[in-house]
Amino acid sequence: MRRRDFIAMVGASAAWKSSARAQNLTKGHTLAIVAASGPVSELTEGGGNPHYEAFLQELRQLGYIEGQNLVIERYSGEGRTEHYNELVSEVVSRNPDLIFAATSLLVRLFKDATTTIPIVGFTADPVAYGIVAALARPGGNVTGVSADAGVEIWGKRLEFAREAVPKAARVAFLTYRLSWEGAQGNILREVARSAGIELLGPPLDDPVQPPEYKRVVTLMAQQNANALIVGDTSINFTYRKLIVDLAGVNRLPAIYPYREYVPLGGLMAYAVDSQDLLRHAANQADRILRGENPGEIPYYQPRTFELMVNLKTAKALGIDMPLSLLVRADEVIE
Repeated sequence: MRRRDFIAMVGASAAWKSSARAQNLTKGHTLAIVAASGPVSELTEGGGNPHYEAFLQELRQLGYIEGQNLVIERYSGEGRTEHYNELVSEVVSRNPDLIFAATSLLVRLFKDATTTIPIVGFTADPVAYGIVAALARPGGNVTGVSADAGVEIWGKRLEFAREAVPKAARVAFLTYRLSWEGAQGNILREVARSAGIELLGPPLDDPVQPPEYKRVVTLMAQQNANALIVGDTSINFTYRKLIVDLAGVNRLPAIYPYREYVPLGGLMAYAVDSQDLLRHAANQADRILRGENPGEIPYYQPRTFELMVNLKTAKALGIDMPLSLLVRADEVIE
């Protein structure tokens, strides 16, 4: 074992022991919230992003009051993945008591940057992305929540897209490059191949902002994509209204990863309750701030999903939703 690795390990052990001594809500804590994209102003209870609102509301219910016993430092990568390393270095240098970060890429970078600061992540499959060793016992200084249930969830989304558009032979996948080239993209390509479907890109590249979304979705339509599967990255969630609008303009029947897309005009969603996920993340944060070791807190992965359908959007796209799909829907917007 190298000397610096030994020192890091001893330091981590000391940090957990120190943290375990009399952590309670009378002591102030510093929480760093790090978003992958979108304005910092969204990282508040009234900021308009339901994910962060759910997280912060649950923290308040647990007794953490900003300005009293909690200091919150807010950061955003603004969709510029090429600057994430700089952002991670800045946050770690400030040594907060806890980091809450969204997207697999950011969480993995934080994991690589510190072994002592506890991290709660909102990610895709954390094992596939090398963030934790196992869901039940993550190990190290990271735990969190995942909206990704692996092959099964992506297989169901592809199945529902095919059911809504039976002749779909070319399906596009909207996500950023790391996801496209990583575990999630590989899973979906394998599922599509098994179903005899061609999976189309291109992936989103830096900077992942509105012009890039317009470029990519336009190219997908030009490649004669029959349907669109939208990835569950937080960058996509930030631009959810833009994505829904682009799918409509390009007449791409789309299935989304979160229910919040459907009231905006999204055709379908096969989704986990994302706000429930973020409440779980807040409870994990509470356990850590009270002295528990994050490596011993199970990484939460939901097992139940809901299907939502927007019949108004279906009509605008000229799609006659099959009854077999509608009877399985948990919610139908007419």
